[in-house]
Amino acid sequence: MNVCLVNSKILRQLWSVVEQTQTSTLVGLNDTDLAKQLLGQVDSKTALSREEKNSLSDYIFSRTQLIRDLAFARSA
Repeated sequence: MNVCLVNSKILRQLWSVVEQTQTSTLVGLNDTDLAKQLLGQVDSKTALSREEKNSLSDYIFSRTQLIRDLAFARSA
């Protein structure tokens, strides 16, 4: 079982990035590219350790459907 090492500050930054990212980007990218895009944006704001990057990547992959659902709702 993997333990999520992502702290609340990083999670807030991630969801802020999701809100600021264009809907077309969120729904147009495949899961891998979406995770890379979001991870890169968060990492550029806060230098993440290797463990934080791995945990955040796992978290993003587990939430890709939610991210896309939110993007679709935003565009409606």
